[in-house]
Amino acid sequence: MRSILKSLGIVYGDIGTSPIYTITVIFLLLEPTYDNVRGVLSLVFWTLITLVTVQYAWLAMSLSKKGEGGDIVLKEILLPYLRSGRKMVFVTILSYIGISLLIGDGVITPAISILSAVEGSLLLPGFEDLNRTGLVVIAALIAFLLFYFQKRGTERVAWAFGPIMVVWFSALAVSGIAGLANAPEVLWGVNPYYGIKFMLDNGFLGFFILSEVILCATGGEALYADMGHLGRAPIVKGWFLVFTVLVLNYMGQGAFLMANPGTKNVLFEMVLSQAQVLYIPFLLLSIAATIIASQAMISGMFSIVYQSITTHAMPLFKVDYTSHKLKSQIYIPFVNWFLLIFVVFIMFQFRESSNLAAAYGLAVTGSMTVTGILMSMIFYKRKSYFKTGLAVSMTCIVITYLFSNMLKIPHGGYWSIIIALLPLSLILIYTNGQRKLYRAMRPLNQEAFLIGYNQIYKALPKISGTALFFAKESTVIAPYIVHTIFKNNIIYEDNILVSLIRTEKPFGVEYRFKDDLAPGLRVFELRLGYMEVVDVESILKEAGINEKTIFYGLEEITTSNFVWMIFSVIKKLTPSFLVFYKLPANKLHGVITRVEM
Repeated sequence: MRSILKSLGIVYGDIGTSPIYTITVIFLLLEPTYDNVRGVLSLVFWTLITLVTVQYAWLAMSLSKKGEGGDIVLKEILLPYLRSGRKMVFVTILSYIGISLLIGDGVITPAISILSAVEGSLLLPGFEDLNRTGLVVIAALIAFLLFYFQKRGTERVAWAFGPIMVVWFSALAVSGIAGLANAPEVLWGVNPYYGIKFMLDNGFLGFFILSEVILCATGGEALYADMGHLGRAPIVKGWFLVFTVLVLNYMGQGAFLMANPGTKNVLFEMVLSQAQVLYIPFLLLSIAATIIASQAMISGMFSIVYQSITTHAMPLFKVDYTSHKLKSQIYIPFVNWFLLIFVVFIMFQFRESSNLAAAYGLAVTGSMTVTGILMSMIFYKRKSYFKTGLAVSMTCIVITYLFSNMLKIPHGGYWSIIIALLPLSLILIYTNGQRKLYRAMRPLNQEAFLIGYNQIYKALPKISGTALFFAKESTVIAPYIVHTIFKNNIIYEDNILVSLIRTEKPFGVEYRFKDDLAPGLRVFELRLGYMEVVDVESILKEAGINEKTIFYGLEEITTSNFVWMIFSVIKKLTPSFLVFYKLPANKLHGVITRVEM
């Protein structure tokens, strides 16, 4: 039960706050007739069934590595099944697109959630004439405080997230049931016939409405992406509770709207009509819920970027660890301030949650499409044909929503693409730059290196103590090691090649000394899961290594190519490999290699 309570605070904040704006935004475009309300509620209900329950709670969450989920995990599961290099490239790029779209979603979600909650204050006596700029400033201030306190970690306040969300979901359920008293016949919306009929009757408008209906499923991808925090069971059990609450509230809003067709802000006006004395507490509760939803999204962004760093898809951004108990509690300053700048920008750009809905949906449906394609390929490769058929069906449904959201591009949807293009460009420039840099540096094979090493070790006087040389793999010797030993004639009594390898598994730490390569030359191999957060220095001490100095390579890139100039700037602005793993600065010695790209 405790784990389910945690899931309400960590996983369901985003989808749990979607009732604040979903129905309101949809009926800015529609007349609240019985047929329209019933049809929209049917679409909402079956969107939650197909895209969230089937695609994520059932299919996606059956695919994991040590309990971890997300597009990177799907890529790691799928790659071993592929023999063709082209298919591997396709899957890798597809996963990069999914990551980038999720980051785009991470900008728009806090903006629309916080802004829509703050707009509820317009119904308070004396606040009716609060100007739009004032509302946006309040929302931006809340966002700033939220991002500012990220560096302190969420462990201290996370205990309160679950109970607050329990109160929030209880309020949604009670208000929804009370709202149903206005027109209980809207419950017929559970019949898919009325959703299909609505689409056929409204033609192009019905197709466009799908781009707003998807707002009810925002945060559905968090079920899978956050699976590693809590495990599959509490998230799935929590979803059945949240699903019931959401359906009750959406049905109640539909019934209230039919009885009050002039309603502009459906959820808040419905609560205000039911219990005026409780409206201010509900407003404050909604703001707290949107902050928790945004917090969950921000933490998710940190996890996604950290996965990308450890799988070499992104540069080595500075990472701070904010908890001594939970290794998943991390803070990445660059990502934090990147998100804040764009969240505030988006708030001032669109100014109203209804306008912001025009930018919303493209990133979500794009990310869901990527997940659907990767899942379908995995189930097919595993010969699980029933699940393959279901996954393909869900992907086709998601693609329909994606095409619907493409109609929003001229009306603000292009911001989803622009925001997602920034991390995607970073990933593509960095990964291609790293490959080109590796080829340009011409590393030496182990056999050739050992011939020269043995000669120098015998002939030259040796420095007392132990020197560490970090290498991706001990079979390929990086140029900086060659320069240090062969050209600068720096050789210690004990030289250790430390090979730090990220495995395909999310977690797990293994380390050992391999067979000595030569007199005074040892290999220490450290194998880490790709999501593992480790203290490398403490591991070295546990292994009995007491180094005197640590050598590492630095590249000085010269190029006339604009793309590689950007790559060079990225390399200069991000921490080096050893700084990322927080090794002692007083022992570090960088060796510069000049490379022309």
